[in-house]
Amino acid sequence: MKIVPLIIELETGQGISLHDLMPDIKAVVAKSDINNGFVTVTSQHTTTAISINENEERLIDDVRTFLNRLIPAKDKYLHNDIALRDCPDDEPENAHSHLAAMLLGSSEVIPLMQGELVLGQYQSVMLYELDGPRSRKVSVQIYGE
Repeated sequence: MKIVPLIIELETGQGISLHDLMPDIKAVVAKSDINNGFVTVTSQHTTTAISINENEERLIDDVRTFLNRLIPAKDKYLHNDIALRDCPDDEPENAHSHLAAMLLGSSEVIPLMQGELVLGQYQSVMLYELDGPRSRKVSVQIYGE
């Protein structure tokens, strides 16, 4: 079995923003010379998530609205009491971002058949930035033959 690793690095938007990872993933799959196997995509951060969804502007707005309603940033969270934590004074109050990441998940596995990712017509692998703007890294590994 062959393994091809890649780190995708990107700058994210303010607050909650979604980023389509498909162009980078498809490019590395095309160069990998792997026809059958699977691709793992994993966030390297605790305030981002990876999920398969449709990359559609109005849906992205709905996702932001839904997450802000479900886990409001202004609610009281113990994690946000910076004075009680061993962290820098400029640490952001971002408990809501950690909670959203926990619900959404940090990775996806996509089958690879005959050199193509096995996804539905409208499916994209998306990075969900939950505490931006930030510099982020996503690990991609292609496994197969």
